[in-house]
Formats: sequence, structure tokens, C-alpha cells
Amino acid sequence: MAKHESTELTREDFDAGPSSADEIEPSLYLGNLTAATDVKWLKDTKITHILTVDSCPLPRRIQLLPDLTVKYIQLTDMPREDFLRYFDESHDFIDQALTSGGKILVHCYFGVSRSSTLVIAYMMKKYEMTFDVALDVVKSKRRFVSPNSGFVAQLKLYGDMGCTIDTRNVQFKMYRLQIAADKVRKARILPSTYVDLIKPDPALETVRPEPTVYRCKKCRRIVATASNILPHAPGQRHVWRYVSRRGDKGKIIPVKDSRPDQLCDKIYFIEPIAWMPDILHNVEGKLNCPKCEAKLGSFSWISGCQCPCSTKIAPAFYLVPSKVEWSNAVQNVLVTV
Repeated sequence: MAKHESTELTREDFDAGPSSADEIEPSLYLGNLTAATDVKWLKDTKITHILTVDSCPLPRRIQLLPDLTVKYIQLTDMPREDFLRYFDESHDFIDQALTSGGKILVHCYFGVSRSSTLVIAYMMKKYEMTFDVALDVVKSKRRFVSPNSGFVAQLKLYGDMGCTIDTRNVQFKMYRLQIAADKVRKARILPSTYVDLIKPDPALETVRPEPTVYRCKKCRRIVATASNILPHAPGQRHVWRYVSRRGDKGKIIPVKDSRPDQLCDKIYFIEPIAWMPDILHNVEGKLNCPKCEAKLGSFSWISGCQCPCSTKIAPAFYLVPSKVEWSNAVQNVLVTV
């Protein structure tokens, strides 16, 4: 019986091509896998550090070369990869190599998308450049660099945060939630590596509790604080993934900052909070008050929710305004049941 050959392309179906590396600035090289495994070129160029971002690490014969420091980041060239979390540590590795008088090669398989993303992030932080300026600088030295659309969105977010990780930034919160939602879509459960997205129960906060809170209207149990709110303006699309409407295919549209008077209050979108146990093991469901069990809202990791103002949020965790009340002072620390 004849075997059916798979038509799916694998890494082995591609050739990284001839050795290719370009000096972006003194002692900082950007190249492909072939350059990273070219022992003669490494020695002739006096490379002391290699930063690999690829699905596979370098061969041991390269890793064990004397006087060579290697750092490996396992990452595929897919827009939904969480690349942003590696920007700061990659910057530090590159900076350490250069300030110590060494020479560093940053590479991926082709030297086009992943490795260029790290070099662009490095240039943005070091020289306080915008993404567009940093991209032009890198392209002037290696003309065919091209981060994929997901990496471009992450680089722009990195720039918006001042080239650091600002966990209070609304765009960053939505980005992390979307990355987690992609994991939930595949595993149908929230992976343990993303449990930090679940914020502490504000009703149990005893050390400097926030003054502005939202309570269950029925029993007055605190269910959220002002910092848990993910604000939105009418008509925005808060989705960090591909969108299918004509003209936007392949683009990733991040949250846009808006003035307070432009924000919508028809639905309160919030971060996931510890009193929501169902969100760990279900892709969607109701959000009930943990004290009186009154229905306060709903959640959906995958489908998200569309506000009456037409804003689409995905993933979405939301409270219905008629079910909660706003308070600007914490009189007591409520005890959950």
C-alpha cells in the first residue's frame, strides 16, 4: 500500500543559504544560521558572543568553541509568538558583549525577521529611537530585514512603553491577555506560565487598598478596582491578532489611548481576578459575585465580547454596569465567603 507523503513543509525543506552577516554598528553583526556555524568566519571576525533566536539551538561544535559566549532563545517566526518578553534580556546580553570589548553576532535562520527584531529593539532602547527610525538604520546595513507583522506590533508597543516593560500599560495588559488566549485556544486551559495575569482579589487587600473600587450592587462585596479596568473608546478594536476584514488582513491593531471624556462606560472590561475560578479551566462562562452569587458579567477567552458602543475586546472579562456600583472610598476590608 502506497504511503501518502505529507505536503507540510518542515525546517529541513529550507536552506539558510550562503553565509550572510552584516555589521549594523561597530562590533554588532546581524546574520543567518550559516554565518553562525561558519567557524572560519567566526574566528576571522573575532566573534566573542552569539545570540541565537531560532527553533533549534546551535550545534554543540559551535557552542563549545573556546572564548565564545552563547545565548539561545527558542522562538519560531510566527506573529503570535511572545517575543516582547525577551527584548530587555537580549538588550542586556548585546550591551554586555559590546561594553566588554567583544563582538557579537545576532542571528536566526535566515537573518531576516527574528534576529532583526532583537537588533531593532536594541537600537530603540540604546538610542531612544522610534521603531521606524531604528528599522531604517538596520535596513541601511542589511536591506532585506523584515520583522513579521506580529513582531512589528510588539516593537511599536515596546516603544510606546519607553523601551521597557510597563505592566500598568493598558496595551501591554491586552497584549499579554491575547498571548494567553492563544494558549487557552489550543490547550482549553490557562497554562501555569500565565497565572500572573490573574490579579489579586481586591476584597482581600489589606495593605494600601485602592480607594476607587467597584462593588456588587446586591451585597456590596468589592469585585474590582480602578486599576483593574481596561478602558476603551467607542469603535476601537482591542485585539492583538490577525483580523479578517477587508483592508486590514495581516495587521494587528493595538489599543489606542484616549482622553477620559472619550471613554465608554456601557460595559466595564476588566482584568481577570482571583475571585473568578472558572476562568482557569473554561474558555467562556458567567462571572458571579463570589459572596451572593448574583450574576455580574461574563468572560470569553476566545470569542471575546462586543460592547454596545461597537468596540470589540478579545479576550474579554466584563462587568455589567447595572450590576455593580462605583465607590471612591474603601470603608472596610470585606471578607469573602
